[in-house]
Amino acid sequence: MGKHSPIGVFDSGLGGLTVVKEVRSLLPGEDVVYFGDIARLPYGNKSPEAIRRFSVENSLFLIEKGVKLIVVACNTASSLALDFLSRLFSVPIVGVISPMETALRKKNYRKVAVIGTSATIRSGVYQELIHRLLPDCRVMAQPCPLLVPIIETGAFREEIGEEVIRHQLKEVKAFSPELLLLGCTHYPIIEGQIRRFLGCEVVSSAHYTAQAVERTLRDLGLKRERRKGRGTLRIFVSDVPDGFEELAEMFLGERLEGVSVRRSQMCFT
Repeated sequence: MGKHSPIGVFDSGLGGLTVVKEVRSLLPGEDVVYFGDIARLPYGNKSPEAIRRFSVENSLFLIEKGVKLIVVACNTASSLALDFLSRLFSVPIVGVISPMETALRKKNYRKVAVIGTSATIRSGVYQELIHRLLPDCRVMAQPCPLLVPIIETGAFREEIGEEVIRHQLKEVKAFSPELLLLGCTHYPIIEGQIRRFLGCEVVSSAHYTAQAVERTLRDLGLKRERRKGRGTLRIFVSDVPDGFEELAEMFLGERLEGVSVRRSQMCFT
């Protein structure tokens, strides 16, 4: 592991590519290896034990690829497995929840809502973060289990997707938050639709996570020096559903250079 080693990123599906997009924008010279565990998507309705096991397996795969840092680009895994992974592996681990502190420090918000998978909301990690930074703030935490499926299938672009978004967020709209935290890396894909429906400030962790990655690499002396050209991106997935390439390019904001399907016993146990 050294400066020239790649950054590893994993998620339960395609959502983590929104984080990859920000990492490649902030650190264009870094090589990146991404693993999307699409075969076991979604993580949000799985048990904490299963999520920790999946996270360990995903991390081991990235470590086999020689990564110098792992980004857990999944809010569910970050909320339930981050500390476990940090104790288990020597490679530095960065999650997507604590970087949200930067967004919460912008103003003295009085009403903040957070949406995420059922497992993320049930963990209470965002609620604790908000109350710690904004002790007088009213907080609403809303699980939205139907949003990831409509994003992964592309249904968010159809009328049924709009109906699902409105249905999942109706209680949030009634709460009238000043700020909404997107507690899932899939949600930036529908950020515009969410903002139009709620009419409030909306933030995701992707940009702040990329900043945390840059700080960690710099502090550990692992940040790569400037190089000519852009770093490489290798994408591995545990399954390729219909319409994968189009959706992946939408998440990533660039053309794919190839995807490797990693089908093994570990991906389906």
